Amino acid sequence: MKVLIIGSGAREHAIVTALLRDDSVTEVVCAPGNAGIADDCAVAPVDVSDPAAITVLAREQAADLVVVGPEVPLVAGAADALADAGILCFGPREDAARLEGSKSFAKEVMAAAGVPTAGSRTCATPEDVAAALDEYGAPHVVKDDGLAAGKGVVVTNDRQAALAHATACLEAGSTVVVEEFLDGPEVSLFCITDGTTVLPLQPAQDFKRVGEDDAGPNTGGMGAYTPLDWAPSGLVDEVARDIAQPTIDEMRRRGTPFAGVLYIGLALTSKGTRVVEFNARFGDPETQSVLAMLTTPLGELLAAAARGELASHPPLEWRDGASVTVVLAASGYPASPRTGDPIVVDGGPVPGTAILHAGTRMDGVQVVSAGGRVLSVVAVGEDLAGARAAAYEQIAHIHLDGAHYRRDIAAKAERGEITLTG
Repeated sequence: MKVLIIGSGAREHAIVTALLRDDSVTEVVCAPGNAGIADDCAVAPVDVSDPAAITVLAREQAADLVVVGPEVPLVAGAADALADAGILCFGPREDAARLEGSKSFAKEVMAAAGVPTAGSRTCATPEDVAAALDEYGAPHVVKDDGLAAGKGVVVTNDRQAALAHATACLEAGSTVVVEEFLDGPEVSLFCITDGTTVLPLQPAQDFKRVGEDDAGPNTGGMGAYTPLDWAPSGLVDEVARDIAQPTIDEMRRRGTPFAGVLYIGLALTSKGTRVVEFNARFGDPETQSVLAMLTTPLGELLAAAARGELASHPPLEWRDGASVTVVLAASGYPASPRTGDPIVVDGGPVPGTAILHAGTRMDGVQVVSAGGRVLSVVAVGEDLAGARAAAYEQIAHIHLDGAHYRRDIAAKAERGEITLTG
């Protein structure tokens, strides 16, 4: 099976790495890829926002399966264009990808499906926003209704800052979703689905704020780890039964079946499990750690979902131990990342680690930064402490002028300091 992956981030690099472990996958091509992905498989240029260009490339490559990584091509209808051309695609069609493309639509679907989530108001004017902020009180949660690359959410006790973010979204032509604040630790769970059957992966926790102790603005994610030894033992079954399956059933009832990855962001609150958000694709950086632990062949799994055959797929298998991912970000990220700086790795690889590329490119023979989140260091260890130690040992050998990373990824979990409020 020849697989074409669309995307250029560390998530896609993780997918490439996992597919190369699958004996049923004979060739992997990634478009457009990046400097690190190009070391592992063939890459090809493509405009990821252009479904027609993606379809042309898939035909040229004679791909047996196309895996669409980012949200932008999914929301633009890449899966529709590929299906219309008779090309097998893993990823939801445009109408189904609205679960990520519109937060207000996702809330509508959750309400219809009886899925527990935060109370919310969709706001089209500053007056609507002000009333919603007063209704829910602080901490204020304000979300751009559309796609915002993981940076469209503000959570703050500062009412003026919340209003300012909402105003900026409204002035840019978007509506705004104001929500009640959800207490408790957050969890990410990916569910593979063919539109009928739901197959959950192993849960992870990510770190959205740029600074240690969750300080500073939201980012696309600064690190992640799995498994979550502190989470309730029945959490995955509960989420699959009470959240994922009802959502997938509701999407099918509407005539817009969702097939691909349903990313469920959760808060384990004092009032029970609540949905924070849905995404229509694998999340970054959680994917890096989750796929590092998966021993089930990934290509066979994704192809089964794309063909509608998940009901007969064998149970998923996982390796023992834990995985930790630490993101290395460029100087100035997330506000104004600097690009073009050389990246140098000294010494050999630390055992149990991998360096996955995101915002990188080649400048002659030199790898240089080309985005905000530049690299992900992924480590697998016998336990969380071992994985953390290996990840931070490896990242210390990476040199990028002005770069920064969080030093507390999975630290509280290692120390046993995460507690549930319910």
